[in-house]
Amino acid sequence: MTWASRPRRPSRQETRLTTEPLVLVNQDGAVRTLTLNRPAALNSFTAALHRQLREALEAAAQDPGVRCVVLTGAGRGFCAGQDLHDPDMAPGPEGTVDIGAVIEAHYKPLALLLRRMPVPVLARVQGVAAGAGANLALGCDMVVAGRSASFIQAFSKIGLIPDCGGTWLLPRLAGRAVALGLALTGERLPAEEAERLGLIWRCVDDAQLDEAVTALAHRLAAMSTRALAVTRQCLDQAVQLDMAAALDQEAHWQRELGRAHDFREGVEAFTAKRAPVFRDR
Repeated sequence: MTWASRPRRPSRQETRLTTEPLVLVNQDGAVRTLTLNRPAALNSFTAALHRQLREALEAAAQDPGVRCVVLTGAGRGFCAGQDLHDPDMAPGPEGTVDIGAVIEAHYKPLALLLRRMPVPVLARVQGVAAGAGANLALGCDMVVAGRSASFIQAFSKIGLIPDCGGTWLLPRLAGRAVALGLALTGERLPAEEAERLGLIWRCVDDAQLDEAVTALAHRLAAMSTRALAVTRQCLDQAVQLDMAAALDQEAHWQRELGRAHDFREGVEAFTAKRAPVFRDR
């Protein structure tokens, strides 16, 4: 939930003048882009931002016209984690902050929602992704980052542990040694190194970031979104199964998907040497 460097608190004048929503929504064909919109605070999380982001994700999940979601941030950074100026972070009567309550109210539901989205979710990362912001990005299905972007597990610097799913994600993405190194040191991880370690899908030149994300999002949107969502589910579950159980899971889902429209369409399109038109979701 922490951040790379403490975001600047917006002035009262900025707060009064800001009437835009905290999450901007844009639709381009079957691709919906959700943009965290607190650029003056490096898109750091408040309770209000959490609510709007979850509402936007749930709306995308329920909209049959959405076949891929892109999550990004406005301005020079992706997300700097938790905004410590938010009222949820105010000390209680005993002078301490119940961070566990913040996790249960906001970060746990957000992380779980990403894992059950019925469509693929891409993170487009520019600038810093720190603390919960880093793990928000890593919790998406695929991450494309600009070369100047960086990921920081800064929790240890203020006496906390990785959250927003970080303890689950990091060892699965990069192995125990790398996960511990990132979490214990809180060092900045450049996007190019994050790609080399397998934490993200692609690192591209900053000037090519929009083009790369748009092309990938539309490519995924044209595929069988139900099959993609089930693939995510099976890969996540398989790491906790033995091989026999994983094979049973494969048989179950191949049986289900084999009865669906997209399998028949895919085979017919392959035979006819034409592009398939998938519709299952």
